[in-house]
Amino acid sequence: MDWTFTDDRPIWQQLTEQLTVRILKGEYPPGGRLPAVRELASQAGVNPNTMQRALAQLEADGLAVGSRTAGRTVTEDAAVIEAAAKARARAAVAACLEVLSQLGYGAEDALVFVKEELHHA
Repeated sequence: MDWTFTDDRPIWQQLTEQLTVRILKGEYPPGGRLPAVRELASQAGVNPNTMQRALAQLEADGLAVGSRTAGRTVTEDAAVIEAAAKARARAAVAACLEVLSQLGYGAEDALVFVKEELHHA
């Protein structure tokens, strides 16, 4: 797995986002066990404390469930996963609309652009 980081936000937030995407894509399936903190930290090349903070945020977001003896697993609650996917999609649309607005385009223009992109895909 590739991990990429930028300098604009804390690493733990970027880790949380990347782990979230992997859960939403099914790389870590519902009910599946997440790798241990140290294993994930090693893969990502980060301090285990940083990875621990990211995983704690996944738990706070409801996407992961922690157990003292069994480690962390992905939630089995499909509604939580679906809500997280929709929230992420809405945020992407909002960001796109913001950029279009800055360029002077409106909602109707955005729809035209989306339709054009769909025809090229």
